[in-house]
Order: sequence, then C-alpha cells, then structure tokens
Amino acid sequence: MEKTYSEINARIKAGKAVVLTAEELISLVEEKGLSQAAREVDVVTTGTFAPMCSSGAFLNFGHAKPRMRMQKVWLNGVSAYAGVAAVDAYIGATELPEDDPLNNNYPGEFRYGGGHVIQDLVARKPVRLKAVSYGTDCYPRRELDTTITLDDINEATLFNPRNAYQNYNCAVNLTSRTIYTYMGMLNPQLGNAHYSTSGQLSPLLKDPHFKTIGIGTKIFLGGGMGFVAWHGTQHFPSIQSGDGKDLGPAGGTLAVIGDLKQMNPRWLVGTSYVGYGATLSVGIGVPIPILNEEIARYAAATDHELYAPVVDYGEAYPSRTPGNLGYVSYAELKSGKISISGKAVPTAPLSSVPRAREIASTLKEWIQQGSFLLTEPVQLLPAPADGRTANFLKG
Repeated sequence: MEKTYSEINARIKAGKAVVLTAEELISLVEEKGLSQAAREVDVVTTGTFAPMCSSGAFLNFGHAKPRMRMQKVWLNGVSAYAGVAAVDAYIGATELPEDDPLNNNYPGEFRYGGGHVIQDLVARKPVRLKAVSYGTDCYPRRELDTTITLDDINEATLFNPRNAYQNYNCAVNLTSRTIYTYMGMLNPQLGNAHYSTSGQLSPLLKDPHFKTIGIGTKIFLGGGMGFVAWHGTQHFPSIQSGDGKDLGPAGGTLAVIGDLKQMNPRWLVGTSYVGYGATLSVGIGVPIPILNEEIARYAAATDHELYAPVVDYGEAYPSRTPGNLGYVSYAELKSGKISISGKAVPTAPLSSVPRAREIASTLKEWIQQGSFLLTEPVQLLPAPADGRTANFLKG
C-alpha cells in the first residue's frame, strides 16, 4: 500500500481525507491493527508547545523621513541586531534589556526579553523603537525614537533557526544546592525532574527517519501557517534500536519560517526562567502524510515506547561528562513520578501537553476544512543513516 501527496491532497480537496491526531491514530491501531489503520488514514497531525530559545524575527521598519541607516536598534529596551540592511533588524528571543537591574541579580528574574517583545508585537501592543546611526549622505538621520505596532512594520518574518527538538533530556540535580537552568529550577539531591517534549504528540518523534518532513513542509507555526526552511542547527538525528531506549537526547531539529503578522500571541509566548534568562514558547504542529505502513508504524508510537535520557544538570551536563542516569519512558514522566536510583522523584513538563493536543486538533480541522493542503518537500532533511555527528569547541 503506497499513497502519494497528490492523492492525499485530492482527497482533502474533495472533503474525503481521513485525518487523525497522533493520539487518535494510536487508538485506531489498537482497535483495528496497524495495516488497516495505514490503509484508512491519510494524515496524522502532531503538536508541541514549549520554550524554544533559538527563535526570533526579522523586522523591516520602513524608512523614516529623512532616511536613516539604523546602526543600532532597541525594541522596548531590548537590543535587536541591525547589521542586516538600512532598516532591517533581527530580534532574538533570548536577548535581554541592557539596563534592567532585575536581569543582573542572581538569580535574576529575567522578566522581559526578546521573546516578550515578539509576543507584544503579535498582540498588536505598542512597542518603543529606538535607533541610532552615524549618518551618511544617503541616510542623514542619526536618531529615531518612536512607537510602533506590528501593523506599522513593512514585513515581519518569524525565523527560528532551531525548534521542535526530536527528543530531549529529563533534567535532574544530584548536587546539594538548588540550580537554575534552561530546564527550570532543579532542587538538590534529586528533588525534582523536568522534561520538555510532548512524547507521543511530538512532531519529530512521529517521523524519526524524516521520511516526510523536509524543506518546504507546511506546518502550524505560532498560530498561523509556516514552513520548514532547513534542518535546524544542532540537527543530529538518531534512531531507536530494538529495545526502544536509544533515541538520543537531542536528535533532529527544524529551522522554521512564517509571517509574524498571521500569528497569535497564544502560540508565541514570552517566557522567563529565574536564574537563566528569557526565551519564547512556540507552538508547532507538523502533518504526517501516511504514505505507507512504515510511516504509520512510527506515527503510532506511544508514550510507553518513547524514552528520554535522565541527565544530571548539577555537574555532568555543565562539564560535558558523557553518559546518563538511565532512560525513562514518556508514560512514566507524564505519570508525575519516576524512579531514579531507587528514589521516587516528582516530574514536571516544560512543554504543555494540553496545548500540544490543541495544536494537533487545530491542524486537523484546517486540513479537514480544505484550508491546509500538504506540501511535498523539495528535499528531505538529513536522516539518522546520514551519520551526522556533533562538533564541540576545544579548550
């Protein structure tokens, strides 16, 4: 049994496509078996909503009168990189205000940063734009201090170099002190455990070999429609072995792009980590076309079959000590408690499973309504068999 993108899109246009969320596919496979489910289902939708630090937006402000080449730019006091063109800048999600004293105390509260600027823009809130320049003959203006909204900007493009990790660590702390990390506040002596993947709803865990996801794949991004632009930075995909416990802590990632003006502040949320910094929580949903039974098998993987490595962020992670404390399934993590070295440890997610379900359901509705057709990738992303390995700085 083989299907094509054109056949599935024809069924979508005719209102006959069978579209299920990843969790609904799991139930169907349990009821009818894998082969029958693969024949019946055309598309499976996935979702994730979590902090994604490698995010940001390209903004084109338009020209002031007189014209100005913006050398340095600040949005609500947060620096944006202006070394792009005369009135273009890139605001990164983790950038912090230079003069906010709350960001300079340990453990800092980091109440506002680039991710919050992006959310304010998408919410159509007024944002203070300040720019300075050295002035040139063609761009004589040297200073600008004004208020803008997203609708005042010519183009606003969300471009996130690394989103939607295929899998990630379960973070714990073996030291005797509380630590503050991008995985949240970790209590001493295995006081808690944090994870950040939606498990059986997670997009890249549903297509671990990248059989359908590639450059040009249309996705749910920030509440609007976006696209996969490239493989994400730190894209080192790995696969599970027979025992199901060898899926790496990072794996594949996506670089994604979309029109910020079409997005929604519910799905792009400025987020603060006490003691670490600011970021942006991003909603992403990827449709998986069920082209054959193999793709259906991976898309039907359950939380009981998907595992995360348990990593000590107190000493091992900062020093890059190899190894981990074992593996735990997402079913165990979502139960609220796991066992590590014989100790019961409470768990909490940094990603939101209810929001992931909402994304998968919304994407399902878009496809059923015919407003979202599948795009066949112009090139698939590097897959586990391609042998990509990580490089590290020395010294």
